[in-house]
Formats: sequence, C-alpha cells, structure tokens
Amino acid sequence: MIEEFLSELTWLQAFGTIFGIVQVVLARQNSVHTYLFGIASILISMWVMYQSALYADILLNMYYLVMSVYGWVYWKFGKQKAEVPISTVNKNEFLKANGIVLGCFALMSYWLFYHTDSDVPIWDAVVVAFAWAGMWLMAKRKIENWVYLNISNIISIPLLIYKELYIYAGMSVFLFIMGTSGYLKWRKLMSKENQTVYAAA
Repeated sequence: MIEEFLSELTWLQAFGTIFGIVQVVLARQNSVHTYLFGIASILISMWVMYQSALYADILLNMYYLVMSVYGWVYWKFGKQKAEVPISTVNKNEFLKANGIVLGCFALMSYWLFYHTDSDVPIWDAVVVAFAWAGMWLMAKRKIENWVYLNISNIISIPLLIYKELYIYAGMSVFLFIMGTSGYLKWRKLMSKENQTVYAAA
C-alpha cells in the first residue's frame, strides 16, 4: 500500500513537473499561454501537497489558480483593452508586493502553527509569502516577479527535500535557473518595447 501510494505521488509529481516546466518556459518567452499549462500543473500540485500535509502550499496553489485566470485576462486585454507590456514596479506596487509578503507570512505562520499538524510552519509560510507576491507581480506583468518567485524557489528546495518530494525539489532548482534567465530575458524584451515606443514617438 505504501509503495503504491509513493508510486502514485511520484507519477503525479512527474506530470505536474512537465506542465510546470512548459509553463515557466512560456513565461520566460512572455507568452500568455503560460497560464494554460500553469492551471494543469496547479491542480496536480494541490493533490500532491494535500497528501504531503503541506497545507500552506495548497492555499498557495488555490491562489495561483485564481491569479492564473486573472493574469491571462490581464495580459491579454489589460486596462486599455490591449495586450499589456512588461514594466517595472512603481513605489506603490513595491509597497503592495512587500505588504503581501508580510501579511501572507503572518497569516500563514499563525494558521500553520495553531490549526494544522505542519512540522515546518515557518519554512512553509516564508515560501508561500514570497510566491504570493511574485505571482501577483507576474499577473501584472512586472519584471520584479522573477525576484520574488526566485526567493520562494531557493527556500523551497530544502523544504521539498525534507518532505522527500525529490522531483518537485528538482523542479524548484530548474525554476530558480529559469527565473534568473527569465528576468534577463524580460529585461531585454522590455528594452526593445521601450525602444519601439520611443521610435514611434
């Protein structure tokens, strides 16, 4: 029974990882289709995290699901009914992003400490807090999303190893590498977009 359970989780991790890899590759390319593969990866991850008692990560994935739908709509249409370009955060957005980190950490750590059987409440809460902020910035098409997501990724690697979710740990290493590459790629794309706007003016 245990071997069958572990085998099922391993296969689910594998499928979730494949969808997640496609998602981050598309995100690096600034493709709106990143959200379609992201939703598939999210649904699989929610089940795996539930089986592994990583409860904050379940809430994180629920949030990802909502933000994936929002992000797809915002990227595609935006406020001006046209595709939104890559941009940097302003002061207000920076404060909001950090407010998300602090608020999410406070809520998640309290919930995990007092209302779940989690043995890694602080660790789990930190991973989720930075990921929430990063996903919000991703949905807004802000280049700083890669920074917040990479902080979450680098912290999640030892957590997933501790939970013996080795495939997901490997995926987090990959996501960290792609996050760094994605930041550099988006910076080039943003520079090209700005040059195009400047030339048109």
